[in-house]
Amino acid sequence: MNAFSNLIGGEWIGAQSGRIVQTRNPADTREVVAEYPLSGQPDAVAAIAAARNAFPAWAALTPVARGRFLSQASQLLESRKTALAGLLTREEGKTLAEAAGEVQRAVDIFRFFGGLSYTVGGQVIPHDAPRNLLYTTRQPLGVAALVTPWNFPIAIPAWKMAPALLAGNTAVLKPATAAPAMALELARALMDAGLPPGVLNVLVGEGRSVGDELADNATVAALSFTGSHAVGHQIYQRLARRMARAQMEMGGKNPTIVLADADLDLAATLVARAGFGLTGQACTATSRAIVDRRVLGPFVEKLIAKARSLKVGNGLTPGIEMGPAVNQAQLDTDLAAVEQAVGEGAKLLCGGKRLTAGDLANGFFIEPTVLGGVTPTMRVARDEVFGPVVAVMAVDGFDEALAVANGVNVGLSASLVTRDLQKAMLYVERIEAGVVKVNQVSTGLALQAPFGGVKQSSTDTFREQGAGAIEFYSRVKTVYLDYSA
Repeated sequence: MNAFSNLIGGEWIGAQSGRIVQTRNPADTREVVAEYPLSGQPDAVAAIAAARNAFPAWAALTPVARGRFLSQASQLLESRKTALAGLLTREEGKTLAEAAGEVQRAVDIFRFFGGLSYTVGGQVIPHDAPRNLLYTTRQPLGVAALVTPWNFPIAIPAWKMAPALLAGNTAVLKPATAAPAMALELARALMDAGLPPGVLNVLVGEGRSVGDELADNATVAALSFTGSHAVGHQIYQRLARRMARAQMEMGGKNPTIVLADADLDLAATLVARAGFGLTGQACTATSRAIVDRRVLGPFVEKLIAKARSLKVGNGLTPGIEMGPAVNQAQLDTDLAAVEQAVGEGAKLLCGGKRLTAGDLANGFFIEPTVLGGVTPTMRVARDEVFGPVVAVMAVDGFDEALAVANGVNVGLSASLVTRDLQKAMLYVERIEAGVVKVNQVSTGLALQAPFGGVKQSSTDTFREQGAGAIEFYSRVKTVYLDYSA
């Protein structure tokens, strides 16, 4: 078992309360993976104070100097990739291949922002008078709070902390208690790279006491959150009261539209990968397959075949393609969503049951699930399940498919499978989503491109990832300089 501590002011310390919390392997709950301090409001206050004290010296460094810490940490993370991927799988449950890919994403994010440090700055603007200089600079905000979920426990902390630190802010990170190890390992790599004390602080703790302090503390200049709409909306309201900068990414109900002219083998592959990969526990997962009625039968047959062929089990086992739900609560949510959908008239075409045979007896395993006969009014067509549950919805043509896809109050990722270029381009124009895919899986993001949703998926202000991520963590100062005298 691993024993972790909070990182506050450059010191690895426990919670002031002395309380601890344990994580267990969701594939085999008999295994305790790690224990952590269970922090509260006093610990959050200490972490914020440490970040405030470290800010002046950190902000005084050049972006290039700050970027060197990220570049060095990326090398350390890459050298630890095998061990980190194994720990990630044991704590969060995804397959070892998925975990290794996520660790590599964190390595690449740190490397990307380390390189970006040579380009961060303002711009020179032509002035209308001679011997006058007009230019802008980018300056950090101060202390940034980062609140991250359990489903991508190393990638999401990396894509928040890297631009925050590069821009010159100091940070307080609160990872989800379901899988905090990777966030602390990121911090360890940065500290081993020589990051000054207090620049990054990480504490594991209760969402309400720690999260409320991060949202309410006047020292915190900005807060970036990824999680549910219910929690994100509450945090946003707290930040609005003191007009602090906010960035909320809050999930989706992502469609993949399959038109009549689509390559059905490709369509079934994309929906299966996006719906069942990562156990469906991705905010960009396909949870609605919106299919032209003319190809509904053959598409469903292909999707069911793929669902039934998936090997479900402990992600550390070679050949396993889908791991468990992260915990009992998520498994219960998945099973309840299937039961409710059937109660509302949907047809259970495959899966939908908990798996308990043999080595699966002590884990939170569920079959990959396909529901048919789903209509737009059913709850499973409107609410995020966050599990391997794909709702198949039949439509008559492109216009109805687009209307159904847009007929929810969220808009994060959306995919279309077609050979028709005109319809593809109309879809890109008209779909209400922040990420649009054509003949591609709805999951998976390029780290160098902006990411974010619309409607209730996001505050729809600043985007995450890519060079544009710097914008949330910095402000522009405009300078007028007259040297004519």
